[in-house]
Amino acid sequence: MAFPSYKNLNLVAVSKDIQTYWENAMTFEASVSTREGRPPYIFFEGPPSANGLPGIHHVMGRAIKDIFCRYKTQKGFQVKRKAGWDTHGLPVELGVEKELGISKEDIGTTISVDQYNAACREAVMRYTDVWSDLTKKMGYWVDMDEAYITYTPKYMESVWWLLKQLYDKNLIYKGYTIQPYSPKAGTGLSSHELNQPGCYQDVTDTTVTAQFETHKETLPKQLQDVLPLHILAWTTTPWTLPSNTALTVGPSIEYMVIHTFNRYTHLPIRVLLAKDLVKKVFGKVFQQVEALDDLQSYKKNGKNIPYLITDRILGADLVGIRYKQLWTDAPLPHNNPKNAFRVIAGDFVTTDDGTGIVHTAPTFGADDAMAAKQATPEVPPMLVLDENEQLVPLVDLQGRFRKELGPLGGKYVKNEYYEDGQAPDKSVDVEIAIRLKEENKAFTVEKYVHSYPNCWRTDKPVLYYPLDSWFVKVSDKKEQLVALNNSINWKPKSTGEGRFGNWLANANDWNLSRSRFWGIPLPIWRTEDKSETKVIGSIEELKVEVDRAVEAGLIDTNPFADFMPGDMRPENYDTLDLHKNVVDKLILVGQHGEAMYRENDLIDVWFDSGSMPYAQWHYPFEHKEKIDEGLDFPADFIAEGVDQTRGWFYTLHVIGGLVFDNIAFKNVVSNGLVLDKNGQKMSKRLGNAVDPFETLETYGADATRWYMISNANPWDNLKFDVEGIGEVRRKFFGTLYNTYSFFSLYANIDDFTYAEDDIPLDKRPEIDRWILSELHTLIEKVDAQYHNYEPTKAARMISSFVIEDLSNWYVRLSRRRFWKGTYEADKIAAYQTLYTCLISVAKLMAPIAPFYADRLYQDLDKTTSKEQYASVHLAYFPDALKDFIDPALEQKMQRAQRIVSLILSIRKKEKIKVRQPLQRVLIPALDHNEKQAIEEVSDLIAAEVNVKTIEILDDASSILVKEIKPNFKTLGPRFGKEMKAVSEVIVGLSEVQIQTIEREGSLPIEINGKNTILDASDLIIQSKDIAGWSVASEQGVTVALDCSLTEDLLLEGIAREFVNRVQNLRKDMDFEVTDTISLTLKHDKRLVDAIQANKSYVTSEVLAKNIVFVESNSDGEPLSFDDIKTVIRLEKAK
Repeated sequence: MAFPSYKNLNLVAVSKDIQTYWENAMTFEASVSTREGRPPYIFFEGPPSANGLPGIHHVMGRAIKDIFCRYKTQKGFQVKRKAGWDTHGLPVELGVEKELGISKEDIGTTISVDQYNAACREAVMRYTDVWSDLTKKMGYWVDMDEAYITYTPKYMESVWWLLKQLYDKNLIYKGYTIQPYSPKAGTGLSSHELNQPGCYQDVTDTTVTAQFETHKETLPKQLQDVLPLHILAWTTTPWTLPSNTALTVGPSIEYMVIHTFNRYTHLPIRVLLAKDLVKKVFGKVFQQVEALDDLQSYKKNGKNIPYLITDRILGADLVGIRYKQLWTDAPLPHNNPKNAFRVIAGDFVTTDDGTGIVHTAPTFGADDAMAAKQATPEVPPMLVLDENEQLVPLVDLQGRFRKELGPLGGKYVKNEYYEDGQAPDKSVDVEIAIRLKEENKAFTVEKYVHSYPNCWRTDKPVLYYPLDSWFVKVSDKKEQLVALNNSINWKPKSTGEGRFGNWLANANDWNLSRSRFWGIPLPIWRTEDKSETKVIGSIEELKVEVDRAVEAGLIDTNPFADFMPGDMRPENYDTLDLHKNVVDKLILVGQHGEAMYRENDLIDVWFDSGSMPYAQWHYPFEHKEKIDEGLDFPADFIAEGVDQTRGWFYTLHVIGGLVFDNIAFKNVVSNGLVLDKNGQKMSKRLGNAVDPFETLETYGADATRWYMISNANPWDNLKFDVEGIGEVRRKFFGTLYNTYSFFSLYANIDDFTYAEDDIPLDKRPEIDRWILSELHTLIEKVDAQYHNYEPTKAARMISSFVIEDLSNWYVRLSRRRFWKGTYEADKIAAYQTLYTCLISVAKLMAPIAPFYADRLYQDLDKTTSKEQYASVHLAYFPDALKDFIDPALEQKMQRAQRIVSLILSIRKKEKIKVRQPLQRVLIPALDHNEKQAIEEVSDLIAAEVNVKTIEILDDASSILVKEIKPNFKTLGPRFGKEMKAVSEVIVGLSEVQIQTIEREGSLPIEINGKNTILDASDLIIQSKDIAGWSVASEQGVTVALDCSLTEDLLLEGIAREFVNRVQNLRKDMDFEVTDTISLTLKHDKRLVDAIQANKSYVTSEVLAKNIVFVESNSDGEPLSFDDIKTVIRLEKAK
């Protein structure tokens, strides 16, 4: 059986053919079943949401996952990969609301919760076919048929069980606290959601430094005066000023009283602020004066406003001062209004910015609420009774002011909350600022750029809002979670120690409550007086409780009556629904007969995804051994985007740590962003988004994956450029394809099928032993890189081996062995060596480029039947054999490669083609060992660079003159001020010292009486050209090339150029490589001389039986090169 051959490289066609083969042969399934009984390698798939379309970044993310699962399969592990779908949460709900043209407020009124949830259920799996198609086309192996789905009753039951474990451990509580809240999404957010990448954005807001007028009788005597005292407080959220109920000072901060004028009303005022901020607050239009009389000079034009410091006082002495309510349209707090509008103390107050006095609105700030609560007596928050006799803030859940605020009532506190095109010209912040100016209550109004959080899903500003929420006590277990994290291998390490580790060390309690409709309901029922709480941990438990409620007459029927506890068959579960529209109707009964109602909220959707290690198996109701016996927990490997450090990575870690006292994953790759080629984030709006399907159809999955992985480390941001994929396809895959094509062409001619025994290593030529040494060194290094989750390094090593070592060196230097001579030991060794390299490369590259690797492997192995695996993905990773590795030989050949590279660089500089022979090259050797090493490869070098002789010099000092210069780039950081002295030493180095640093890589020197080491990188060594020669140096290697051309050399150059043109014509005419030919040429004296002088070489190279020159050659084709002009006719010899 012959090795298959191809007309050209078509990676798209290869991927389609191999994909069809995998499906027919069930290769993925076989990759799991053939490793039965072997150690497991546990992988968790982070579930995507199928209500959105995949992007090019998903190709990157899924390629990273696929690489290590394929690699570990090659290493003999059994790797099961269960897919998953994230089906709940804001992405789904907001998409459905947009599609139906409704808002959250319409749910339960214009559309029932049952109808809404049905629409969500339909929408959430809408694009599963598209995701599956991408998964298949990019070669990502994952079990889509048995995927876990987070909206299924079994999955939801496991989530309930986990939540109950937290409750039973006293790790869940309910608290009324200030929480991030998204008015546009209509729900509270957890702190880790608020810290997703991109949530905090720089915004320009109107800020106000407000003047709060004090009640004179409450001031310390030293501050009492005829002129009222105003306390200055700065805010970036003027919309919170109507809710102000306190001003907070730092007890140890020193404050000053200042006489001045209001810049807007020009009225005389007396103000109080922190001493350390006086210069900053009074910096622009103000001018300090020394006496009261100096204040009279003010001309009320808003310029050069005089100010006089008249008193100083500590913050502790200000506590208890009362002031007038700033916003006169605002109501009083419903509870204890007499305790509002006074100065309190707070340790969080600083003098970093503002005035050193904090405007305190306890309803809209966590620090504010804490300070107000700790004050004696407690400062009441600004809460009023609504229509249902419930205490509520002055801003409703949609982000609008309530009607109690008069003219502001009904207006959104942020213009971003209005529908597109409906926002007023003046935001409420601007309205409030204008009115405060008019009322002599604004000291300063200005624009200010600061960082403000946006909702991760709506991209609209969040508010800090008082919410009644359920929390997980993460803060109680911080030390445990940090300790567990220290045992996880993070790639990169900096993410685990920095971004993730710091987040854990400062973790807040996790707000679980979400005021939405489509998600897993909190399984918590409470009596109306909150005296009794029941947390349900299973459907069986819920069925029993509902039966009790039916018996007590609280509800009529049990919707779970037909459910059979312990029966895990799908038909027993598939009829159930645990969503809000069902369980909200269930009233349970307390131990004393009281009705118990479910807590209205849903569970944070991140808890859904963080539960997947257990819920995907319906643990603990089924498959207990998978978790309890460690068969499928914890994961050996997970990978997702860096944003998941505050998302899925975090929730996996918290649930695993708090419920199981264990890590949920051992190794994690946190991949970076895929940006456009200019480094901008991709988006449809910017028009720079890349269609993954179009990319795969154009370039193929292998080239796309190889480009993404080899271009940048997975955790670094990738600047994605399709031209880079084209380059990878051309350079790496093109080179590998050409190498295989070369092998198959000659192997088929000689009927090589690897039927012979292996030629012993010591019987093979040095070039074979070298490439096999490089191959086994490569295997060892690539294995280590994959093992260490460093795919970029692995890809680059493989690419370098294929292009530089295998193609550019081994095949080029060995090509005559393949197409010359008889089929004996030397030729068989060449075939065996190249075959071994190719099939090994197929295995090494298989994790990254699965399609072409399988094509290459099958094309090789099906012909030889050496291994008989049906796919490279069923084969085992190659072993690095120590007996094959010869470091000295590798070093010797690397030196030869470096010498060849230098000589070729000279040819390029002098514009002398490689086919033009040159007479000789001089190579100085630093010592006897180097001389011997160069001599051993001198024939190889001479053939490769086309020179007649190589002369190795023991002492080149009389011939080659070296020039040495300091390398300031390395010297500067190392030596700083002493760089000048070091430079002088370098310039004065002797020839012997230069040779030492070239040979040893370093040189001890003395600088200003101190000993130090000079590194080779600290200086630049160049060799000057000498008459008739051209010189080049690099990394301690110097060559001098004789560039003079004799007549004989010129004629030989013409002959070699002619041979090349004839070989190309043979290919164009589809001649077999063994076909002999006859050549007829139009007479050209220079060409005649060249061929006659080199006739034996020309005829043997092109397999010409005869070469005839004629005066006219009308049937031929024009042929010209250099100064040669002829007409050639080429035909098969008869």
